[in-house]
Amino acid sequence: MLPDLHTTLQKLHSGETHPAAEIEQSIAAAQSGSCRHVFLSNEFDAARLVAKTPGIVHRPLAGLAVSVKDLFDVAGETTCAGSVVLQDALPARQDSIAVARLRRAGAAFMGRTNMSEFAFSGVGINPHFGTPANPCTGDVPRIPGGSSSGAAVSVATGAAFIGLGSDTGGSIRIPAALTGIVGFKSTARLVPAKGVLPLSTTLDTVCALTRSVPDAVLVHQVLAQRRVVRSPAPLSAYRLAVANTTMLDGLDSTVAQAWNRTLGTLRRAGACIEDIALSEINELRQIQANGGFSAAESYTWHHQLLADRRSSYDPRVAIRIDAGAGMSARDYIALHLARRNWIDRMTEAMQQFDAFLSPTVPLVAPVMADLAPGVEHDEAFFRINALLLRNTSVINMLDGCAISIPCHAGGELPVGLMVWAGALQDDQVLNVALEIENLLRQP
Repeated sequence: MLPDLHTTLQKLHSGETHPAAEIEQSIAAAQSGSCRHVFLSNEFDAARLVAKTPGIVHRPLAGLAVSVKDLFDVAGETTCAGSVVLQDALPARQDSIAVARLRRAGAAFMGRTNMSEFAFSGVGINPHFGTPANPCTGDVPRIPGGSSSGAAVSVATGAAFIGLGSDTGGSIRIPAALTGIVGFKSTARLVPAKGVLPLSTTLDTVCALTRSVPDAVLVHQVLAQRRVVRSPAPLSAYRLAVANTTMLDGLDSTVAQAWNRTLGTLRRAGACIEDIALSEINELRQIQANGGFSAAESYTWHHQLLADRRSSYDPRVAIRIDAGAGMSARDYIALHLARRNWIDRMTEAMQQFDAFLSPTVPLVAPVMADLAPGVEHDEAFFRINALLLRNTSVINMLDGCAISIPCHAGGELPVGLMVWAGALQDDQVLNVALEIENLLRQP
């Protein structure tokens, strides 16, 4: 297991290692075959300079490696969002808020990471720049998950301790689950999205991938500029629930085995876990029948570019954006009202529980070749994409918060456990996740 940020910070503060040495290890990982197609551009020399800055070790991120999804503005660089459509756009005049906060905290930026074009897929395949292979799945190349594909692989391979990304329907938690790392989606309003190319202005969340829950806490504190209130309560003090509606349907055998084993481990450790229906989840398909927020809001942003440069788009992305073309103002306002009503009823049904548990995604990482670009794979691509987004997107519609933590055993393909709750319950979700991670990591 690769060292996490907290372990490395302890070694830095004790003098066992130095930021410059750590950056060289991260650069070596970034230049290895396991990071092929991960970085669309690199800033290795600039990262080396940051690591050598006097006093850098006393900043929260101490000159350690951070990757940036190609969705975020970095001063002097062009934000392309994993597409060729924007390659001739003007460079950003200033850092996005998230990048600026990480920079002030001492981040050494390794470069821009690959992603699903315009963040519009949970699969992670990019036909323009290649697709990073999942580093945790053996000899057969499998998908990394998306849309923050390169961000996840950078963290899973050791090229970065933190992968800055975004989550609109699961784009942090899906690749976290499939690559065996941690992905925390905070309540969206806690981190400003200024300077981030939008997919859905209603659902987009700025967040990050890490190697442990304590790292997720630290990074969230930097990005949100707030202190997470830690709780000494044991796992048995929390009232947890499993939502049986939809989220447990059709689990593949590896996910089902890891899920059942994990619930058994938690219950034997004293966790109070109740099964409930939470049938309101079934309503989401009808609420979003017109394409939902992502289609409507992305079409608003892309419609002129599509008219001018449609042939340059990934066809699978263009067709999903096109779904927003027919949504009227009345439909869009009705969608907001329906969501608000649904959140109110979900909140009432969830109020007696501290957090909910579910598999992050219902399947392990599919083989990449089965979903490669080309019309012959389109049916499989859209079916798998819908499955990958099924559980995670519930939390985005809820305006909630969630974290995916690994729960697979040695020798198994990665599986994620999602801990989630409603809006502004971030600290509670993180405290529960800390307890669960500690338990699952015990020998």
